[in-house]
Amino acid sequence: MWIDSHCHLDAPEFDADRAQVAARARAAGVGLLVLPAVQAEQFEALRALAHEVGAAYALGIHPLAVGRADEADLERLGQALARWRDDPRLVAVGEIGLDRFVPDRAHDRGAARAHEPQPESNRDPDRDSACDRARQRHFYLAQLGLARAAGLPVILHLRRAVDEVLAGLRRLPVAGGIAHAFNGSRAQADAFVALGLRLGFGGAMTFERALRIRALAQTLPETVPVLETDAPDIPPQWLYRSARERAAAPQAGQQRNEPAELPRIGATLAALRGWSLEHTAAVTSANARAALPRLAALA
Repeated sequence: MWIDSHCHLDAPEFDADRAQVAARARAAGVGLLVLPAVQAEQFEALRALAHEVGAAYALGIHPLAVGRADEADLERLGQALARWRDDPRLVAVGEIGLDRFVPDRAHDRGAARAHEPQPESNRDPDRDSACDRARQRHFYLAQLGLARAAGLPVILHLRRAVDEVLAGLRRLPVAGGIAHAFNGSRAQADAFVALGLRLGFGGAMTFERALRIRALAQTLPETVPVLETDAPDIPPQWLYRSARERAAAPQAGQQRNEPAELPRIGATLAALRGWSLEHTAAVTSANARAALPRLAALA
């Protein structure tokens, strides 16, 4: 059984065929999905979806959603963690962390995927950048505190912010978790592992030019890697369309990633490590259960 440790099945890209997407994942051998929240308004619906399709879920406020969040949303998260603390499908606090790819913009998740800033006017980029960075940091540390209080692991977003995320973990240690879409150095990888976290590898690993990611996937201890799709995002190489291709045929758009792609992504890890597919599925699923212990009861 494969475990997709990071899948946004609640994203609007799946509105037309969500049940079929889940069915295709099961048919492909993906026995369990972990669905991280992005904003507080989603908590109820995300939990209901997880129960509907037999998935696990995490609750948190994404760093690219903090521009639309406030202190009441942090209270809402704390209340939800307390209210559903006995729900076996609640496995983590996430997706939380920091994102420094576009530090001077408040994005929604769709804009973040496209790496396109929303229209703005009459703003001071330097002032906004400092404000947004501080706001992200505040929400990140507050959510680490909530994870500590709940005794739950975390699912971390750390795009271009690996050292800052590590600094927060050292300040507020948590009960392990996953560093999602890891793309740091070996020293940074070792630092996360030393803090009890596993590292997520997905579509980016399938690109031959992703030398650092592939080297990490190949050489990290066997107990470290977990697999993820981040569907509908981070398409693997066989689904990716370059900006030039999208400009030439805009009606085709970007190919949507989905959790049924996980075994083929896993085959890339198997080839890098010299493992069989069966061993790769067993190892990465065991690592996911170690990172998010409540998954063991769901497998």
